Amino acid sequence: MHFVNAKNILSANNGMNIYRGCTHGCIYCDSRSKCYNFTHDFEDIEVKQNAPQLLEQRLRSKRNKCMIGTGAMCDPYMHCEEELGLTRQCLEIIERYGFGLAIQTKSNRILRDLDILKRIHKKSKCVVQMTLTTYDEDLCKIIEPKVATTKQRFETLEIFRDNNIPTVVWFSPILPFINDSKENLEGILEYCIQAKVHGIINFGMGLTLREGDREYFYDALDRFFPGMRSRYHQKYGYAYELYSDNNKELMEIFKTRCQKHGILYEPKDVFTYLKAFPEEPFEQLSLF
Repeated sequence: MHFVNAKNILSANNGMNIYRGCTHGCIYCDSRSKCYNFTHDFEDIEVKQNAPQLLEQRLRSKRNKCMIGTGAMCDPYMHCEEELGLTRQCLEIIERYGFGLAIQTKSNRILRDLDILKRIHKKSKCVVQMTLTTYDEDLCKIIEPKVATTKQRFETLEIFRDNNIPTVVWFSPILPFINDSKENLEGILEYCIQAKVHGIINFGMGLTLREGDREYFYDALDRFFPGMRSRYHQKYGYAYELYSDNNKELMEIFKTRCQKHGILYEPKDVFTYLKAFPEEPFEQLSLF
């Protein structure tokens, strides 16, 4: 990893990335795409060492409270966070100034900060988002090799459920011919139902590939799924959107199960929920 002094920490939409790059090794990672203009190796994590100071300056000057998002581009709980603790420092600032938080991760390291997340939720609103793509644990370890397994993430969601912190699951991406099965979908949905997640984000049963990401993904197919690269080339060529042949069937099951269990599933509805900052403390609102 290497350290930089950033000029800004919050985007126009109040998103925050403390790190750039990732060490989780997911074979499909869109953040590897060339359009994001990385000037260093993806695994050589760029650390915005002044992130807490920048965040405090911004939050102190903001006239209206809002939700602060983090984790959309780079996971805030990568391996380096154990040593650096910058995510925790930023969470403490968000809690101190009374802002809300929508935080996204694939790591159970987030449990280290359960105490702060509970305080944020008591003051305003905290939503924890976790990605679940692959119910089969052995397959998960191939697709997402250096991060908590799906079962470990499910157990993390249960802990947040038991602590009354709402959760959202990203069920994306789905890899055609690999995890685009009814069994995989039903396994993930059962985890979501048991964990009582508030919403599930899914854009269709498939994935997107862009320059940079595509090459890394296809190299991974050669390593772990011999012959799969040619199957992808024959069906999809160099398309951006790669939908599963099972998309229609799986989406019908997905929507039906979500409706039955009162889980938000339309992306626009879930994003509206994530961005909504409560006018009163969130726990008070939930009583009515």
